[in-house]
Amino acid sequence: MINRVVIIVLDGFGIGEAPDSKKYGDTGSNTLAGIYNNTSLNIPNMQKLGLYNIDGVNVGEKTESAIGSYGRAMEQADGKNSPVGHWEISGYIKHPGFTTYPNAFPEKMINEFKEKTGLKGILCNQVGSGTELLKQYGEEHIKTGYPIIYTSADSVFQIAAHEEIIPVEKLYEICRIARKILDKPEYNVGTVIARPFIGTSRDNFTRTYNRKDFESNSFGKTMLDVMYENNKNVIAIGKIEDLFSGRGINKSIHTNGNADGIEKTIEEIEKSGEGLIFTNLVDTDMLYGHRNNIKGYASALEYFDSKIPEIIDKLKDTDVLIITADHGNDPSTPSTDHSREYIPILIYGKEIKENVNIGTRKTFADISATILDIFDLPRLENGISFKDQIKTQI
Repeated sequence: MINRVVIIVLDGFGIGEAPDSKKYGDTGSNTLAGIYNNTSLNIPNMQKLGLYNIDGVNVGEKTESAIGSYGRAMEQADGKNSPVGHWEISGYIKHPGFTTYPNAFPEKMINEFKEKTGLKGILCNQVGSGTELLKQYGEEHIKTGYPIIYTSADSVFQIAAHEEIIPVEKLYEICRIARKILDKPEYNVGTVIARPFIGTSRDNFTRTYNRKDFESNSFGKTMLDVMYENNKNVIAIGKIEDLFSGRGINKSIHTNGNADGIEKTIEEIEKSGEGLIFTNLVDTDMLYGHRNNIKGYASALEYFDSKIPEIIDKLKDTDVLIITADHGNDPSTPSTDHSREYIPILIYGKEIKENVNIGTRKTFADISATILDIFDLPRLENGISFKDQIKTQI
């Protein structure tokens, strides 16, 4: 009997352009292939789980006898960022999408933001890469005290501030005010992101792990809600609490990067318990995908892969491990934004069949449908369970 599921989301780890990638300007994006073809990527443990056996994956050496079940899923939600990706994994498909601002934010929105926060001014208000905008506006921010406001291809309102100029808690409060403003239907912004940084000049400005996401609470019922309502323990690691606005979560553990997130996940696996451990490993996306750092992305994947044997060793016989992603972020393309891609699904456990291809799933929500099916909990309207394909008859 399966008592616990551990989901690890490699943020931004897509495995090939989705059928509707053209709509999002992502034709040709393939995060896995972009890394594999430009480095000496060595991830033998994901290979053993069946990563290279997944339909449509045309890099790497396939294994004749994968130790896990494997497949891929396409996204149905309108969008290609972490909130809608995680929500869809958890059974809620976002329609229609949030509003994006390809020409930056309107004057009315900015004026309301300044009025409600009491800020005398803001800097930037552009679409662009946050690290590049820090170089352009960071020193002026230190002189004026005005926060740096910017967006991207996603529906995000990002607020960058030096930790010694606007303390982190003050920045969070500014973000909470912004969140209330941007919930208005006329603005419909998906995420407000606090982007604290440190450093003394454009040459050494560095973002810190005090980033915090303030999501729209406009999403419907998810797997987390169902499990929580049915007294199943839900442990959120990394930015999961932020993505779900704290809903349906018993315990939340924030982390300082992938290595910390992996260790915190192992610590929770070691504890006796039932229910769900839900982990997001953000570095692949935040540090490497968005910065087009192919080698850094490869190193992050290799480090995670090196920890898989330890994770598997700590699993109990009644545990199931699922490794997946929330969207793509191909560091080999000119774009520094997320990409609309298939996500991998790798499943392992003592009660999971080996070497089973679950094929191409039509929605990320098949993951939550399967988990709820495993726990014999009420189903949500989205997703089709693949439990019967992967579960042994133990």
